Amino acid sequence: MRIEQLEYLAAVTQHGSLRRASEQLHISQPALSEAVTKLERELGVTLLDRRRSGARISQRGSELQEFMVEVLEAVDRLRTAAGDQQAGHPVVRVGTVSTATSTLLVPAVREFRDSHGASTVEVLNLQQAEIDQALREGSLDLGLVNVLAGDDPPADLVGTTLVHGRPVAVLPAGHPLAAYDEVSTDQLRAEPFVAMRAGYLMHRFVHRLFGAEMPAISYSTDGAELGKVMVAEGLGPTVLPDYSVIGDPMERAGLITYRPLADDRTSVSLVLRRRPQQHVPRAVRDLEAALVAQARRTDLDLREPKRRR
Repeated sequence: MRIEQLEYLAAVTQHGSLRRASEQLHISQPALSEAVTKLERELGVTLLDRRRSGARISQRGSELQEFMVEVLEAVDRLRTAAGDQQAGHPVVRVGTVSTATSTLLVPAVREFRDSHGASTVEVLNLQQAEIDQALREGSLDLGLVNVLAGDDPPADLVGTTLVHGRPVAVLPAGHPLAAYDEVSTDQLRAEPFVAMRAGYLMHRFVHRLFGAEMPAISYSTDGAELGKVMVAEGLGPTVLPDYSVIGDPMERAGLITYRPLADDRTSVSLVLRRRPQQHVPRAVRDLEAALVAQARRTDLDLREPKRRR
C-alpha cells in the first residue's frame, strides 16, 4: 500500500469522480484508476463503483474513508514533526541527471534561497530511472531528466517540459573540429570520445547515433558536468544537449565549445518531474516555480544567435 493510493482515493471522494480527480492531480485517468485497482486487490474490497457514466466512491469505500483520512492525517503529522526536527527549516530534495546545472538549476536554487533563507536544497546526481523511482517512493521532491522526442512519459508522475534543445558535439577549445560549422558522425567516430555511462539518456542517444561502429577509443563517465571537465582537459569530444553547454562557465571561459551535428536533427528536452499529490509543500512549489521561471529565461537565451568560438 502506498500513500499516493490513499491520496488518489481521497481526491475521487473530494471531487466526485475519477475524471475530475485525475484533472486535479495532473495524472492520467487510466493511471489513477489502475492505482486504485491495485489498492482494491490488496484490501480485498471494491472502493470505486465503475459505471459507463464514470467512477465514484463505493459504499464500502465511503465506510473505510475515515480510516484512510486518519492515515493521511498521520502522514501529515509525521511530515510536520520531521520539519520541526529540522528547526523549522524545510528540506527540498532534487534529483538531477546533471544537465543544465549551472545554467538552470543553480540560478533557480539561488532565486529560491533569496526568499527561503531557512530552507535547505539537497541536490543528488542520479540516473533517470533512479530519479523516477525515488520520486515514486517520496525520497525526492523534484527530478530533472532529459527526454528524447517520442519517449513515453511515466503515467504515475507529473512532468513539466522546461527547455527544448538538440544534442550537439562538445569540443575542447582549439580542437580541429571546431573549424567546422557542423560536425558529422564520421568525424566524431574518428576521435577519442567521452561517453556517458549506461543509464543516461546521452548514452542511449550516442549508441543510436554511431550504430554498431562506436569510436575505437572512448572514455565513460557519470553525468554531463564531469563529461564537460574531461572534454576541457582534452580527452576528446562528447555529445550533450545544447542547453547543457550554452552559457556553461567552461563555455563562457572558452575552455569548451559546441557544434551542431551535421546528420542528426533529434530533439531533446529537459523535463521537471514530481509525484502527483494534492498537498504539495510550499517550499517544493516555490522551487518548482523558480525552475520554470529560470527555464523561460534559459530558453530565450538558447534562441538568441550565438557567436561561434
